Amino acid sequence: MPKNIKKQNLPTKTCPTCQLPFTWRKKWEKSWNDVKYCSEKCRRNKTKTA
Repeated sequence: MPKNIKKQNLPTKTCPTCQLPFTWRKKWEKSWNDVKYCSEKCRRNKTKTA
């Protein structure tokens, strides 16, 4: 991820559990392609779709 990117221009994904969009975070920098869920709670409840 290049430096000095405005927050509104960060990449987003949609969580398959809650169907809400979530944006890129610094802690996901190295694994953004593998991130599927917006939170740990959604990851745990992945079989229960809203």
